[in-house]
Formats: sequence, structure tokens, C-alpha cells
Amino acid sequence: MTSEFRPITPEVYTATSGETQVGSFTLTDPATELIENSRPFFNWLMEWQSGRPDFDLAAEMQALGLKAENVAILSADMINGFCYEGNLASPRVRALIPAIVGLFNQAHALGIRNFVLAEDHHDPNAPEFRQYGPHCIVGTSEAQTIPELASLPFASDFTIIPKNCLSFAIHTDFLGWLREHQQVKLYLVVGDCTDLCVYQMAMYMRMDANARNDHDVEIVAPMSMVDTYDLSVETAARIGALPHNADLLHPLFLYHLALNGVRVVNNVK
Repeated sequence: MTSEFRPITPEVYTATSGETQVGSFTLTDPATELIENSRPFFNWLMEWQSGRPDFDLAAEMQALGLKAENVAILSADMINGFCYEGNLASPRVRALIPAIVGLFNQAHALGIRNFVLAEDHHDPNAPEFRQYGPHCIVGTSEAQTIPELASLPFASDFTIIPKNCLSFAIHTDFLGWLREHQQVKLYLVVGDCTDLCVYQMAMYMRMDANARNDHDVEIVAPMSMVDTYDLSVETAARIGALPHNADLLHPLFLYHLALNGVRVVNNVK
């Protein structure tokens, strides 16, 4: 189906004289056809998301014959600059804190000591600032682990991986950690953002195992412990940024993780 559109303003479009029908809808803007054609998929996606099961960590470890040293928690960017202060602090990310702290405590009680916290520690002239603006510069409070995690009595077990881009594995110390922890077979990925650093983290771990033909590695992403930020079209236009629809991008990237072999679950219990 083809339609010709005539721009009225940068934000508003209307169909030319021959209006096109899509089902019971009149095509009045460029998004209508995409939305209507995608409606079956989005209905399926919402059902898929609501149907994700919980993940019983202790039961899974027992079923798979895993010891505590075979399990790791990977955390992406649970730092002040995404939770409490700075240009990119998000209430959606801040809301993840109780569930993630609960997982850390649960894992520690099960004997797990592999906690890897990948955190933005940006150079003051980081190229990434062209896309996201200055944030989490090394040496500032924004780049510090959130106090809810830093104050845990076992925080000395944490391995902090400073990073200067979305990836926790490019030009960082993580590959050295990975070489020293080949016994880890179950990774739980938490943090922010679903479509950015969490996606990079989970996909790297899944692709690394696939490339090594390792069938025993499993990557788990709990929906209750990952999220992304929201930036409306109106706000983005006002500040000169790209908009970012969290309600759309969060489920789409969860789906894409699942499509590529990451186990997406509702919660960890």
C-alpha cells in the first residue's frame, strides 16, 4: 500500500486528497499504516511479556547441578548518574533499586560471590556525549555505585568494571575477569538501560557462548530488574535530542533478547 503525504508542520502530517482506508481507519499520518499493520504483533508481544514466568534461582541451580561459583550477577550502570542526579537520571531506573538489592542479598545468601558491576566512568571528552550529553564523568559522584549497593556488607566482593561506552566488554577489564571465571555458566543480567547497556551486556554474553559452541551457558534477564529511560517527542524537540519511548523500546528489546537466546523472565525468587 502506498500513500503520498504532504507536510503541514514538522510534527503534523495529513493525507493528500485521496484518503486511504486501513481497515476502519482513515490514513491521516505516516504512522497509522505502520501501527495498524503491526497491531497483531504488538498484541502478541504484550501477551508474551505478561506471560513471562518467575525464575527460582535456588531451584534452577539445583536442577542444573550448579554450585555458587557457577553463577554470576552482572549489573549494568546502577550508579548515581542514572538513578539520582545528572542529565540522565531516570525515575524508571531508580524504581529498579529494591528488586536489584533484593537479588544481591538473595544471591549472597546462596553463597554466590561473583558480582560484576559495569559502570560508566566517562572521560570528560567522551565521544558518547555527542549522543547523550555529559554524564557520569570519572571522579564525580554520578559515576559512583548507588549507596544501596555500595553499603551492602559484602560489597567487597564486587568487581567494578569501569567503561567509557555502552559496552562493558570493549577496552575494559571484563575480558580478563571472564577468562578467570570460565566456571560460571549462569549469568543474571540486571540494570539499565534495556535497549542500551543491558542489551549490549546480555547479547555479548550470549554471543560469546554461541561463538565458543558452549551449550551450558545461560543468560537470564529478569524484567523486574531492567528498564530504560523515557523522553517524549515534545521534550526531545525542546532540548534538541532524539525522543526515546520507553514503553515501546523496553518490550521490543526484551523480545529481541529472547529472540537471540537470552532467557527473559518476570522476576527472580
